[in-house]
Amino acid sequence: MIFNERDTRHQQVIEAAKQMMTAARTAPKAKGCDIIETILVTDDDIHALSNALQQIGEERQRAGMMRDAQNILAAEAILLIGSRELPMGLNCGYCGSATCEQRNAGVPCAMNTIDVGIAIGSACATAADLRLDTRVMYSAGYAAHKLGWLPKCNYIIAIPVSAGSKNPFFDRK
Repeated sequence: MIFNERDTRHQQVIEAAKQMMTAARTAPKAKGCDIIETILVTDDDIHALSNALQQIGEERQRAGMMRDAQNILAAEAILLIGSRELPMGLNCGYCGSATCEQRNAGVPCAMNTIDVGIAIGSACATAADLRLDTRVMYSAGYAAHKLGWLPKCNYIIAIPVSAGSKNPFFDRK
């Protein structure tokens, strides 16, 4: 049997993106509490995400969001990584409050934010090991949040994924 890379690329990217999901899941987390949620977006859902991001960009007059809305259409998959709210009770002060009990409502626990960052780093390291094209995007993650795609998460970061001769998420207009 003969396989042409061009014929198998899409499926390979999807399988690699699933490995990125596993890397995000197994990344270290504060106090061992697993508050990370991940989903993988493909095909028509990428277009839905692009449309939502375009609309947000137009409403807010944010050229970067409108650019990103077009840019994510070059992705074969988009990994979304979010965090559920769970104060760690460490009284670390990184949120700006002396104790977790004094933290203002709506202010995320800094440890939750750090956990998402570590999960993103693990996912992107996996992508780099597999020689995939990626970019970390708050904008597409924000649009996914507005769509309610990870409903228990208070914020989401998006990582579009592709495999081409040039990274479309950096080599852009």
